[in-house]
Amino acid sequence: MALRMRSPLPSLEGVATWCEGGAPSAEALAGKPVVVSFWSLSCHLCHESAEAFARVRDRFAPLGIAFVAIHQPRSESELDLAAVAADARGEMQLTQPCAIDNEHTLVDRFENQFVPAFYVFNRQHELRHFQAGGKGFDRVVTAIERVVEESPV
Repeated sequence: MALRMRSPLPSLEGVATWCEGGAPSAEALAGKPVVVSFWSLSCHLCHESAEAFARVRDRFAPLGIAFVAIHQPRSESELDLAAVAADARGEMQLTQPCAIDNEHTLVDRFENQFVPAFYVFNRQHELRHFQAGGKGFDRVVTAIERVVEESPV
């Protein structure tokens, strides 16, 4: 069963490969709203929304929002760590911690079935919004704004 509203943030531990700064510690995330995004190397919608999502990250990260990206491979051809890391740094414009989840450890914990997918958690690490697909990106922004307003820094 997929995560429901108010579900706790699943553990981000257990992924062998992280790029862009390594795995975030529980201490580093404590008391911060967290936005988790799932993407895939072969997902054209992920790549089409990458620039807009980078702008959102750059707008909200200074306000104390933590961002975490998770690469969800959809085929055997997407298991190449170097290719995924290069895409993360390049076209996807990821500067936040990025898990390369080749074993689907986090994919299974989140019960995620979609890319792109966005999960917005509040400061108590309760799920406040889920958005999948390339449409309705403005709702992700609205959800982040709402989480910031609920309990400002």
